[in-house]
Amino acid sequence: MNKPTRARTLTGTALALVASMALTACGGNDGASSDAEPKQKKSSEAAAVDNPLVASYDGGLYVLDGKTLKLAKTIELPGFNRVNPAGDEDHVFISTDSGFRVFDAARQTFTDAEFKGAKPGHVVRHAGKTILFTDGTGEVNVFDPAELRDGAKPQTRTYKSAKAHHGVAIELSNGELVTTLGTEEKRTGALILDKKNKEIARAENCPGVHGEAAAKDEVIGLGCEDGVLLYKDGKFTKVKAPDKYARTGNQAGSDASPILLGDYKTDPEAELERPTRIALIDTRTAKMKLVDLGTSYSFRSLARGPHGEALVLGTNGVLHVIDPETGKVEKKIDAVGDWTEPLDWQQPRPTLFVRDHTAYVSDPGKRQLHAFDLDSGEKLRSVTLPKGTNELSGTVAGH
Repeated sequence: MNKPTRARTLTGTALALVASMALTACGGNDGASSDAEPKQKKSSEAAAVDNPLVASYDGGLYVLDGKTLKLAKTIELPGFNRVNPAGDEDHVFISTDSGFRVFDAARQTFTDAEFKGAKPGHVVRHAGKTILFTDGTGEVNVFDPAELRDGAKPQTRTYKSAKAHHGVAIELSNGELVTTLGTEEKRTGALILDKKNKEIARAENCPGVHGEAAAKDEVIGLGCEDGVLLYKDGKFTKVKAPDKYARTGNQAGSDASPILLGDYKTDPEAELERPTRIALIDTRTAKMKLVDLGTSYSFRSLARGPHGEALVLGTNGVLHVIDPETGKVEKKIDAVGDWTEPLDWQQPRPTLFVRDHTAYVSDPGKRQLHAFDLDSGEKLRSVTLPKGTNELSGTVAGH
């Protein structure tokens, strides 16, 4: 089953408990949490955590030191919670039923900043900006993440889609805004807006448009159900897939590589397709290459390394380090044991998060989290947590 994706966040103000509501999820999917007041373990001023990681579990969040993996704080928070980097060294977004909220992960506390709106969805970081798409309203908010520093809501560029839908947007370095087209029932493509939100281009040949990624030279890729839609040098180009139905709903890009990494699903009737092939999309030639890894993976398995490597965490427990130019698996890192992707996308499964030269891999069945050096393949350290984790993310490197 293919579902759209979502994110969430929380503030420390007292809120009445509301029933958690399911949200559509990204590439694999996203859901919702309840807006109960998060309970933070009391302490005097918490010491700042270096390069913090935030992992969700059933009932709350763990904040860990990114270098030592030491558990710095546990925050009780009912419901299913999604976590995304906010774009700076201190904060992450967590989505709630009422909108995007900001968590200061370095200081382990919620701020008062909030972007209200039903069904908060994709969080995108590009060219020094952070872009939020709220599915329930179709609203796009663009801001400089440095403005999160004082805890207040930053000033934003705002655009509202003609129809609310599960979408995504990304602002380019020249101020153009790429944003998806669609309704709650059908998504068809994307349009380009200038700095004043005036439409300057559109493409409606991307059925089921979902997910985005940026490649070298700021080429933007949007996933379709029959290939990938590229926006390059002011023009749209369609990359055709070799199969009639071929969904590439999740992508990972790198400024160091002209090639995008994507998933590749070919069964529109599957309750849950477990693909073994990945797609490598060359933005220079608008061609797609398929690579069979011999193992399946999930929507939380794709990432990029510091040199542009394509990274895929397989259900055989191996982290595959792939040369995107050739499709050759250059390194296999034994990360976790064999695992099976659950039918329910909200259920935990091993998850990959990459920051700088370090790959973090969760193993929820064993309640463990591991850190690996991508250059050497060496396991740097591991930690066993009180409960198995679900979402795994963190701040941008450099705190």
